[in-house]
Amino acid sequence: MSQSRLIAWGIVGFVLILLLANTFYVVDQRSQAVILRLGDPVRVVNAFQENDPGLKLKVPFVESVIRLDKRNQPLEADKEEIIASDQERLVVDAFLRYRISDPLQFYRTLRDERTAADRLERLVNSSLREVLGSVPSNDIVAGQRAALMLKTKNDVTARAKQARLGIEVIDVRIKRADLPTANQQAVYRRMQTSRQQEAAQIRGVGEQQKREIMAMADREVTVTLAAATETSSRTRGEGDAKRTAIFGQAYGKDPAFAAFFRSMQAYDGALASGDTTMIVSPNSDFFRFYRNGPGR
Repeated sequence: MSQSRLIAWGIVGFVLILLLANTFYVVDQRSQAVILRLGDPVRVVNAFQENDPGLKLKVPFVESVIRLDKRNQPLEADKEEIIASDQERLVVDAFLRYRISDPLQFYRTLRDERTAADRLERLVNSSLREVLGSVPSNDIVAGQRAALMLKTKNDVTARAKQARLGIEVIDVRIKRADLPTANQQAVYRRMQTSRQQEAAQIRGVGEQQKREIMAMADREVTVTLAAATETSSRTRGEGDAKRTAIFGQAYGKDPAFAAFFRSMQAYDGALASGDTTMIVSPNSDFFRFYRNGPGR
């Protein structure tokens, strides 16, 4: 075979390889391909709603392929300083999750994912300033963060749809919401003073309630003791009256025995104790039962 024929076959083989390379292309299952015809997007292969990866054909030298990620994309927004409705400054660190839902529109508007990230970051920061700037800082930090994030997500979704970006916003979240470094100490001191005032007020109310409870308890004790003393005095008086009546009835039946019995009681009370010293005349009426009668 002559040298010129070899060169010709080599040229034919090169052209054939070049033709095949510009005719066939592979679409990964994690990607979606936008087919450009002379620079104009005309169709999508293995779009988000479809599942058609593999080896594909295109018109060589006329059509080209732009591959876009089919998976959910993360976007870490730069820290943004916002002013809440109570004029408190906060540094908010947020992130976004999105996916390319309309590749043709995405390519027409944004061209590539780097431009999309820059555009979406501006949308997120603008939405955060608008939504979070309408509520107090306490709601942003803890009170209503979930509701505020849902509102921010809906706002970013509406803005992206209005701008015809061809994306679907999956989620918007705040990672951190901190005070600026210059304001932290002043805010902490103000919070500490506020908590101290609140604690002093609570202690004052508690002390007042304690005094009221103790005064009420003392009053109830005094009333209860007075009622008990009155009842015991009345009962004791009634008992003494009955005792006196019984003794009176008994003494009336036999006065002589009654006199003798009472004298015995007096002797017992006066002489039973060995420590008692008495100086009494033997002729005293106190000892009359020792002088005569059966007790002599």
